Amino acid sequence: MKVSFIGLGVMGFPMAGHLVKAGFEVTVFNRTHSKALDWADKHQGKAAESVAECVAEADMVLVCVGNDDDVRSMTTSETGALAAMKPGAILVDHTTTSALLSEELDKAAQEVGVRFMDAPVSGGQAGADNGVLTIMCGGDDALFNELQPIFEAYGKSSVLMGSVGQGQRAKMVNQICIAGVLNGLSEGLILAEKSGLDIPTLVDCLKNGAAGSWQMENRAVTMAQDKFDFGFAIDWMIKDLGFCLDEAQRQGVRLPLTEKSMAAYKALSESGEGRMDTSVLMKAVTVESKG
Repeated sequence: MKVSFIGLGVMGFPMAGHLVKAGFEVTVFNRTHSKALDWADKHQGKAAESVAECVAEADMVLVCVGNDDDVRSMTTSETGALAAMKPGAILVDHTTTSALLSEELDKAAQEVGVRFMDAPVSGGQAGADNGVLTIMCGGDDALFNELQPIFEAYGKSSVLMGSVGQGQRAKMVNQICIAGVLNGLSEGLILAEKSGLDIPTLVDCLKNGAAGSWQMENRAVTMAQDKFDFGFAIDWMIKDLGFCLDEAQRQGVRLPLTEKSMAAYKALSESGEGRMDTSVLMKAVTVESKG
């Protein structure tokens, strides 16, 4: 099976590498071609100089880029994948986008005889490096089942959430929950520090109980140490929460805590923290706790 992978960022680079380890013939494309060459050298795959060259013979094309416009550039533009893919091939978008874009891509794919699934991922760079991502999928059952050998190469779990777009909506819920957990974790750490509790001991105590979470286990200690220079950058979280709030508006609901988190992240980004991890939310919560 021939697989193409478009987008070699912190997620795509290792994801494409896991596909080679799983036995697939992989060709990659990245807008910065030197990165594609680096990937090909490391993983003994092929680096294409154009999207068309990358996807022309592919049975499956996987995309993991930055935002809606990046996806359109790589898929539905005149030089995008859909113009060069063979009929019957499969297009999978691993980018976190709006649900509306997924529906747009599905329609465009159908027009050229290509099957489509939206499949945003969660687990961060560590999850991609270790091949243990959670994959939230939108599409039909048969296609989901056909994609399992691909998803198993870099995923710990893949779940079909419903029709096209529902994978992206599930990812929105994921991002809302992360922001909510970080708000509560930040306030808890502030009180813990003021009370003289030892943070590593506290985390060991709490992480396996009802308050336990990935954020607590992986970020609480570094948050208390004022370390935020790793992981998923808040500029991307601002993009993702924007999708959440837009979808909420379409559904006729308000998300007050998400709105508050969005405002805090925007303020942090404007102050120069845009490339810091989402756990930097603690800085905003700390300021607010001082009144």
